Amino acid sequence: MITTLNGTVSEKLGEIVVVEVNGVGYGVNMPAEDFNRLLVGDPAKVYVYEHIRENSHDLFGFTTLETKSLFEQLLNVNGVGPKMALNLLSIGSVSQVIGAIASGDVKFLESAQGVGKRVAERVVVDLKDKVGLSSQEADLLLTRPGTKNQDEAVQALMTLGYSADDAALALAKVDNTLSTEERIKQALKG
Repeated sequence: MITTLNGTVSEKLGEIVVVEVNGVGYGVNMPAEDFNRLLVGDPAKVYVYEHIRENSHDLFGFTTLETKSLFEQLLNVNGVGPKMALNLLSIGSVSQVIGAIASGDVKFLESAQGVGKRVAERVVVDLKDKVGLSSQEADLLLTRPGTKNQDEAVQALMTLGYSADDAALALAKVDNTLSTEERIKQALKG
């Protein structure tokens, strides 16, 4: 298993950085921030994630362990593969991506190539606790207008004729610790 490459940037081919180590050039896929940081001829230490499949062997590289860690967290989200995780990391700096996840900024995450609303929402839901928000704060973010929630109470209100935004607004004022049935009753009273 390759965990790091320590060598020289010999070329940039499209979206791949070639890191030459003792005469062997390794093609490494990198997020935009890292790709732009490395210049041809510069020494480079790259943290590597290997993705091996039946018909391919891809290397994904990062200049910091923080970026690699976020990449691996993104891979744990259902529906996110290595290319999509790389696209998510390429829409801004690592701190911007973490901030978007923490604040529930689905629109920002959707701006990544190949990322739809459902995947962006799933990223927020799955990683909200892992990037620094408490689950209560994240739940409040997910019930705000503009984000679709898989909450049973939202779904129930929608079957009663509420739009997703109206259902989320009605439930935003209701205590999330109540049972689903009680939350629906409180939202209907409000």
